[in-house]
Amino acid sequence: MKEAVPTNAAATEDAFLDLLAQAARQEQFLTVVSREEAIERFRSAVPHAPLAAETIPLGEALGRVLAHDVASPIDVPPFDRALVDGFALCAGDTEGADEAQPRRLTLNREILACGVAPAVAVTPGTATPIATGGVVPRGADAVVMVEQTEFRADSLAIDLVRPARPGQFIGYAGSDMASGETVLRKGMLITAREIGMLAACGLAVIDAVRRPRVAVLSTGDELVAPGQPLKPGAIYDSNGLIVAATVTENGGSVWPLGIVRDDEIALDKALRTAITDSDLVVLSGGTSKGAGDVSHRILQRLGEPGILVHGVALKPGKPLCLAVAGKTPVVVLPGFPTSAMFTFHDIVVPLMRAMAGLPPREESTVTAVLPQRVFSERGRTEFVMAALAETEDGLRALPLPKGSGSVTAFSQADGFFAVPAARAGLEAGETVSVTRLGAGVRPPDLTLIGSHCVGLDQVIGRLAERGLRVRPIWVGSAGGLAALDRGECDLAAMHLLDAETGVYNRPFLAPGMALAEGWGRLQGIVFRPGHPLFEGRSPQIAVAAALAEPATVMVNRNTGSGTRALVDGLLKGARPSGFWNQPRSHNAVAAAVAQGRADWGVAIATVARAYGLGFLPLAHERYDFAYRAENRGRPALAAFLACLREPETHILLNEAGFLPAEAS
Repeated sequence: MKEAVPTNAAATEDAFLDLLAQAARQEQFLTVVSREEAIERFRSAVPHAPLAAETIPLGEALGRVLAHDVASPIDVPPFDRALVDGFALCAGDTEGADEAQPRRLTLNREILACGVAPAVAVTPGTATPIATGGVVPRGADAVVMVEQTEFRADSLAIDLVRPARPGQFIGYAGSDMASGETVLRKGMLITAREIGMLAACGLAVIDAVRRPRVAVLSTGDELVAPGQPLKPGAIYDSNGLIVAATVTENGGSVWPLGIVRDDEIALDKALRTAITDSDLVVLSGGTSKGAGDVSHRILQRLGEPGILVHGVALKPGKPLCLAVAGKTPVVVLPGFPTSAMFTFHDIVVPLMRAMAGLPPREESTVTAVLPQRVFSERGRTEFVMAALAETEDGLRALPLPKGSGSVTAFSQADGFFAVPAARAGLEAGETVSVTRLGAGVRPPDLTLIGSHCVGLDQVIGRLAERGLRVRPIWVGSAGGLAALDRGECDLAAMHLLDAETGVYNRPFLAPGMALAEGWGRLQGIVFRPGHPLFEGRSPQIAVAAALAEPATVMVNRNTGSGTRALVDGLLKGARPSGFWNQPRSHNAVAAAVAQGRADWGVAIATVARAYGLGFLPLAHERYDFAYRAENRGRPALAAFLACLREPETHILLNEAGFLPAEAS
């Protein structure tokens, strides 16, 4: 007889089966449309126009947009004023004046400082002392500089040796802004300059386009607010803050509603609240076909016209959902950060800026050559994050190896380029148009491609203090050398062992390349402390024991990395469980072991200590830098090479657990 399943196990099994049933019933994306079709539907349903005006204090007007034309209510300046320190007089009294026959004018017993209203008129043969900005008195039609006169103390008079022109050094009333003159136009962005003009007109308040109030929600059971403890399987909510900051950058007012769990009732309530009192609602997460997706079901019942688009032929960004509930647009962004930001900037930011009265973003583009083939899925427009590198032949666009789940992709990239939906990729050597991210973005002073090492942070940090920007791109040692050979970078970071000579790195240099010695580091097997297959054993015995246990899972490294060569030597052709899990950094290997997703891997001792892992030493290796010898004199490269040799750099590397070249 079959043994009865315990109650709690039965409940767990029922819950699991119910989850599978929900997944089976889960609606697929509504018809996936092109990017152009998605934008057209959204623009047709949602007016991309400024919101109504509101009256705000002038002190709060910075960055706002004028809702109406502004006419000056007064003359600016409001009176005729002196433009220099000197004397107000009648120009006719100075005709014919020269050094041989100076003209003498008697001084009126009045000094016109700023803010003093004249009480004495200037009559023929007289002059009145006046300060810059002082009110020009009645009868005066010119001002002469004090330097062009000679004071006669005995007679309280001045002598002039050159004639004055009528209107000389006088700023007439209304010469800057005349009463009734339109000085600022509707739709202008208010900067410090415009505030100065409005203040000079005496305006304490203005009418500005109301900022759109944007409700920002993040959805997902896995999300934790920054600052809170991170439970297993959870991630910090970065999208909420990224979206909020982007809203502010583009003229919106953020209404943060925090994290909402994957609960249909809770999300329904949160959405109804947001829709009632906002101009735009933005969610991140909950757009895909997974069983946790409930947002689109809720949107279908919140009001017409409902969902406009659910699925766009974009990469990244396919799960994007666009809807309108009543008159309030609702956007559900993909959960992955890069996907969320691409779709938000591409489709939502234009609406938000239009609501705020701001002009479209001025996207700066540059042309660059693609150094390698980029594969893409035909039928979807793909946006590829890229770093720009300056070469002798112009700019190169280096595709970044980070996917849509990367939070750092936007910060590390200089821009992005598009692969058209009709193509399956772009070929090496093609010219692409790179849209730059942010104002003033420029290529780094140095591009470094190759193998990852946390010790490099010490060198890059010291160079950053001197104003030099270094961009590292992690593709492995062999990939770095290939990039250097193609002229795509200034430095290749590497730790490759030549099996025949036992020498690191130098045997792999191509003609014309030079080697800058970096530091030594210790590679070894990392494992969770106390693991019986590894604790207290030699590396060779431990690996043999692990290979004999099918349930033991390893974590590998990417092909082309120096660590991968070391791992391949240990495995001797074996392909144990976890072999195809091939991250690009020592930290990723250590994290997989520390979190129990793998039992062992190979990483450097510094990272093993940081993650609290056990460590079986394998080899002392060299982490060095290759560069083109002919470029040694370039300022940024020379600064990098000099920094490697500085005692202060050696101290920092020693403290981090590395052996600088001169000490190893």
